[in-house]
Amino acid sequence: MRKYVSELIGTFALVFCGTGAIIINQQTNGEVSHAGIAITFGFIVMAMIYALGNISGAHLNPAVTIAFTLAKKFQINQLFPYIISQLTGAILASIVLKYLFPTNETLGATLPAGTQLQSFILEFILTFFLMFVIINVATGSKEQGIVAGLAIGSTVLLEAMFAGPICGASMNPARSIAPALISGHTEHLWIYIVATITGAALAIPVWAFLNNNKN
Repeated sequence: MRKYVSELIGTFALVFCGTGAIIINQQTNGEVSHAGIAITFGFIVMAMIYALGNISGAHLNPAVTIAFTLAKKFQINQLFPYIISQLTGAILASIVLKYLFPTNETLGATLPAGTQLQSFILEFILTFFLMFVIINVATGSKEQGIVAGLAIGSTVLLEAMFAGPICGASMNPARSIAPALISGHTEHLWIYIVATITGAALAIPVWAFLNNNKN
């Protein structure tokens, strides 16, 4: 139960701070800026890994949990409780943000700026690289040393910085599902569920192949 509460709190923090930065940027006519939003996402992920990594691994992301399970670095009987905890934390965060900013239309939902295919491919590649970094620096149920938070947070920041204006740089089904459900903008949600999960999943056989050829 400690692990599930940890995932709930961590994902709440991620969605509250990350999508909160998007909302406040809209409400203040760009005071936060795109760079500020990317930095917020990267730093909150980093902070939660350091705060909660030794309790639950600080996945904060159903795609990451699924990928760790495929890699046999995570117990399958904890897969659904983790995902439920992550989704619950994310949805609670969006509910709070809806209460704080009732006039905001999208609540930081990820919406394609171009075509759906463009955003799908971007999200697929972004999540592949994110999971590839994660699987190499973390163990699945517990983050590894001081490297994990810096490496993973920096990857989130980097990818959000350059791809955010086009696809939203979700890399996380929970991060996209929560604001989409609470705002009612679910028309493109499938992209951010399918692309992120398949991208993270593909990182596992690639990691396994490279790992088997190290020696």
